[in-house]
Amino acid sequence: MTTTHNLGFPRIGAKRELKFALESYWKGESSRDELKALGAHLRQRHWINQTGLDLVPVGDFAFYDQMLDMSFTLGNLPQRVQGFHGDVLDNYFRVARGRSAQATGGAEAHAGCCGGGVAAGEMTKWFDTNYHYIVPEFTAATQFKLDASRLLEQLEEARQAGVKAKPVIVGPVTYLALGKAKDDSSRLALLERLVPVYAELLEKLAAAGVEWVQIDEPILVTELDADWQHAFNTAYHDLKSSRVKLLLATYFGPLEENRHLAANLPVAGLHIDAINGRDDIQPLLNILSPLKVLSLGVINGRNIWKTDLNAVLDWIEPLKERLGERLWIAPSCSLLHVPVDLASEQKLDADLKSWLAYALQKLDELRLLAAALKNGRDSVKAELAANQAAIEARRSSPRVHNPAVKAAVAKLNAALGERKSAYATRAPKQAALLKLPPFPTTTIGSFPQTADIRHARSEFKAGRLDEAGYKAAMQAEIQRSVREQEALDLDVLVHGEAERNDMVEYFGEQLDGYAFSQFGWVQSYGSRCVKPPILFGDISRPKAMTVEWIRYAQSLTKRPMKGMLTGPVTILNWSFVRDDQPRSVSCHQLALAIRQEVLDLEQAGVRVIQIDEAALREGLPLRKSQWKGYLDWAVESFRITANGVEDETQIHTHMCYSEFNDIIASIADMDADVITIETSRSDMELLDAFENFKYPNEIGPGVYDIHSPNIPTQEHIVQLMKKAAERVPAERLWVNPDCGLKTRQWAEVIPALTNMVSAAKALRQTA
Repeated sequence: MTTTHNLGFPRIGAKRELKFALESYWKGESSRDELKALGAHLRQRHWINQTGLDLVPVGDFAFYDQMLDMSFTLGNLPQRVQGFHGDVLDNYFRVARGRSAQATGGAEAHAGCCGGGVAAGEMTKWFDTNYHYIVPEFTAATQFKLDASRLLEQLEEARQAGVKAKPVIVGPVTYLALGKAKDDSSRLALLERLVPVYAELLEKLAAAGVEWVQIDEPILVTELDADWQHAFNTAYHDLKSSRVKLLLATYFGPLEENRHLAANLPVAGLHIDAINGRDDIQPLLNILSPLKVLSLGVINGRNIWKTDLNAVLDWIEPLKERLGERLWIAPSCSLLHVPVDLASEQKLDADLKSWLAYALQKLDELRLLAAALKNGRDSVKAELAANQAAIEARRSSPRVHNPAVKAAVAKLNAALGERKSAYATRAPKQAALLKLPPFPTTTIGSFPQTADIRHARSEFKAGRLDEAGYKAAMQAEIQRSVREQEALDLDVLVHGEAERNDMVEYFGEQLDGYAFSQFGWVQSYGSRCVKPPILFGDISRPKAMTVEWIRYAQSLTKRPMKGMLTGPVTILNWSFVRDDQPRSVSCHQLALAIRQEVLDLEQAGVRVIQIDEAALREGLPLRKSQWKGYLDWAVESFRITANGVEDETQIHTHMCYSEFNDIIASIADMDADVITIETSRSDMELLDAFENFKYPNEIGPGVYDIHSPNIPTQEHIVQLMKKAAERVPAERLWVNPDCGLKTRQWAEVIPALTNMVSAAKALRQTA
């Protein structure tokens, strides 16, 4: 019998129940007990959803982030929150977002003494996904102290529900590798303090009757130096006496040179990502102990296409014969990265829907594979035939393939990616046209998505508001944004993006080759959910997508108005992409489509155009040896998009929450006139890249952390900008938030931007 299991389930709920419960609690509109009850309800439902699996994950649910959960389990709290008392959950949210619930409605009983904000933990991308985690913080003095209550409570809930539980924890080496030392200390030096706490945790799980524990070590799919490889051997040899069986889980890529290391660690089983690391399987079979389980991630946990079940059976049936009960099957990674249930989609085209599988459907695929392995393919003959028909229909569909688009990509040449003049020639022309002061101020593009905006969009989509009414409502919101920005005295304005549901979905809805869902939500961080569009075919742009809105906004002011676009690499990386052609080909198709929009904006008189590439770095392969290939086509795609304009048109790009120090040369090769970046949570640490690399163009280091409700002071912003001026000449610095403001409220935005503008004016006086 082949064991089936799952590595993790989406925690937000099929209707985003967790999102709305969190935001209600943070606003002080609901109690802590109500939030916890909702969490328990979701866990129960999700365990029911996984009925029929041999082992079900427990501990994969989090109120914000699984890495933050692990920090609290290990007692690793930043010093700045250790003086607060009250419920653990409040400190948890302070680390996540700078503060817990508002001091209203009784949501935080000790708000009088502990209601103030603190610096939120740094946030960055989880490997090469669009999920964000709160970065663990370390110093030489860091001590660890176990708090297993969260995991043990969820384990007891699962036991009472009759769940065959497999606790899930982040492994010690990955935990250290993904954290940051806040001083000059070594993270690896903490291993000897950390491992005993893991041993204590495993002993508590054993005492609770647990047989298997999934211990996630995805850092094994990256290039590890000798010290980090040694850390694995040290940690797991110290844990080998544990009474529980450890399933060491890797995902997102192949093990490659780490195969021997992973295969020989003293654990009971090894999970590998057979979608991205199938080449690992045969070598592992030759070196894996005959006593160890080999778990294969045969269902893609990061994309939404149906699995070709017959093709999977073709290659795992011989493995079943060889391994017998030592063969386990699962999704490639946690299903956190896909939506919950395809059945909720009532408006998707029937053909397209037949090609897709969300989390619940992926578990159905897993059960089908297990049934075929146990009882033979004939036992599920009808189901396999239906699956094969869907696979073939997608493969041959004329909706997927557009000869005209393929021909346009075939004609791409280097000249399309070149500006007419070098930056040194362009910059004075742009300065003469725009007439901006030193330390010019701007925002990243979006303003608050108010209840009125969401209501108008909902009414329009439901057919209760006609197009003229919707347009008038959005124009009113644009007008409000423009007037507020003029009152704030910002230098370069934006239209506020009231009409945009999401920076990627908005464009996906207007491009041929894309489809969009109603309920395809996935978690990005905390309560922030995104609904990635579905890139199913060759891409083209039928008509202009943003020009009318930007032209209207520009008509309301004499100040420069930025045209706001999402770049091709970000649209690609934040979509569910087709898996039947190289990503580079899809990106070039997107580049040609967005290039047309850039040229139309310029033709409409827009002289500042921002092309966001927030996801440029997250698309990097996890191994540095493969970076160049990706960066070559990614940077080329941006340049094709941006560089058809005249010298006087100023091109901006934006990147958020990206550790890009090691790709700064490639970012410079993009040749954007201005780049805006996130630096507020890292206290300008990201600007260290500019100490050894002389970035040639202008830069706006984000000075306002928009992911926290805390209001930055003028003094703090001035201090951050002075740090920036130590690395980048002051005459090439802009002042801006670190990201868009759509998730904030106007009551937070106005005072924050007031302080930001005041800081810029103060800097001008001392320049």
